This record gives sequence, C-alpha cells and structure tokens, in this order.
Amino acid sequence: MTHSHTTQYHTVKRIDNSRLARPTPKARLNDCWRTVAIGAAMAACLLSYAWQHFECIQIHYQLEQLQTARAQALELNQQLHVEDATLRAPGRIDTYARKHLGLTVAAPGQQSSADASDAVVAQARAGGQVVRP
Repeated sequence: MTHSHTTQYHTVKRIDNSRLARPTPKARLNDCWRTVAIGAAMAACLLSYAWQHFECIQIHYQLEQLQTARAQALELNQQLHVEDATLRAPGRIDTYARKHLGLTVAAPGQQSSADASDAVVAQARAGGQVVRP
C-alpha cells in the first residue's frame, strides 16, 4: 500500500503598509492648520519683539557715540575759544609785531586820521576810485 502523504505548508506573507496613507479626518486637518497658524503668529510676534529690541540697542549705541562726539566737539570748541582769546590778546600782537615784523611805535605825524581812512573805505565800497589824501 502506498500511502500518499501530502504535506501542506502555510506561509505567512508579510505586508508592508508603511507606504499606505490613511485619509485624515477633516476636523483633525483643521486642527493641524490652526496649530500651524498659531505657531506662525507666535513666531512673528517673537521676531518682531527681537527686531525692536535689537533696533533699540543699536540706537542706544548710536546715541552714546553721538554724545561722545558732542563732548569732544564742545571740548575742541572751548580750546579754540581759549586759543582765539590768546591770539587776539593785544600784548601778544604787539610782541609779535615788534619781533617778527619789525614794527615800531608810530612817530608823531606818521599816523593818519581815522576820518580819512573811513572815507577811503566808503569810496572803495561804493566802487569809486580810491583817492588817498
């Protein structure tokens, strides 16, 4: 007797469902978009605050630079006023005129009257010929 023996094999077929996309419900999709919109609004607010903060810091630095420049300008102005007063001092002018220019005190009769020089200046301003007395 021959006995026929049939063996059955059961194989398990593995199915890869990772590529399948489950349709999302409309309400869940709306919640997702709402969350994204809220996050974007918060990010925009944060960026706006950061931009204003950094702008304020930059303006503060510029203000300090301008105040330093103003203080330097005031100090230079004061030095120039002192130098101007020194240069306009009659004693200094007299000493300079005697030492460097060789000028001396005017001898009697060497001076001209102020009225005559005023007339010469008036004629020159009027555009006329300058006539010396």
